[in-house]
Amino acid sequence: MKAAAIHHASAQTDTRRLARMLRTLRATAPAMKVELDHGTPWELLVATILSAQCTDQRVNQVTPALFRRYRRPQDYVEADPTELEALIRPTGFFKTKARNLIHCAKAVVETFHGQVPDTMETLTGLPGVGRKTANVLMGNAFDKPAIVVDTHVKRVAWRLHLTRQTDPEKVEMDLQRLLPAEEWTDGSQRLLLHGRYVCLARSPKCAICAIYSDCHWEGKLTR
Repeated sequence: MKAAAIHHASAQTDTRRLARMLRTLRATAPAMKVELDHGTPWELLVATILSAQCTDQRVNQVTPALFRRYRRPQDYVEADPTELEALIRPTGFFKTKARNLIHCAKAVVETFHGQVPDTMETLTGLPGVGRKTANVLMGNAFDKPAIVVDTHVKRVAWRLHLTRQTDPEKVEMDLQRLLPAEEWTDGSQRLLLHGRYVCLARSPKCAICAIYSDCHWEGKLTR
């Protein structure tokens, strides 16, 4: 069989296997949503920026007071940097994050009239916003197909042999090819949470993994 035909057959197999795994994960947890608490697209953008190198749980401990003090992008534009830094200090890298929030808010106010934009190009044009953050917003705030690739998704996709890439954007492209667009957001969120709670980096919980039989990872633990 020619190499192109072998690759096509392999991609079809991976597509079917991923669909099967997601059906299994969907059966174990029917409802799925981003775990960052928010009420508006702007609040989700702020929370996602704060989540860099920080857990969602820690961010959710910080944002109630933050969102009471600063409600709109304009409030961040006018914020005292020292006060903002103090509020977000527990999330780590607070000076950089405070600076990004202020500059991001300024761009949202001046360029988009205070409304968070909803496309990859416009979102990644904002200070402090990369593809991962943009995809979180597109999928969860604007209901647009989007695949979030964080450390969990990258690890799970690699272990499941859904990608051989290490660059997050290339992992995203591989997953896009294996999933119909309408499943990008939900599917990547399920892989993310599977990595966060089951397929852990150091001590994966293979004994309770619902998709164990479909996992091709050479390092998976024997049941």
